Amino acid sequence: MHADDQPHHGSASDEGPAMKDSETLWTIQEVAAYLRVPVATIYQWRHRRSGPPGRRVGRYVRFDPGDVRAWFNARDNGVA
Repeated sequence: MHADDQPHHGSASDEGPAMKDSETLWTIQEVAAYLRVPVATIYQWRHRRSGPPGRRVGRYVRFDPGDVRAWFNARDNGVA
């Protein structure tokens, strides 16, 4: 993993209002691990605009853990 691909560890003033002080932004790899899906699936969802909302930070994509959890909880609970 590239050093610049690490999660952001800024102060609370650097984070958006939805972020808790103890949370850091997640990488695509961390979102995939949380959802237990392949990283490629996260990229496919982003391409289709159907996955959890992420934000570009330079050339990287970062995810607010609260946004990922909210996206997951809003999903249809129907059986696949």
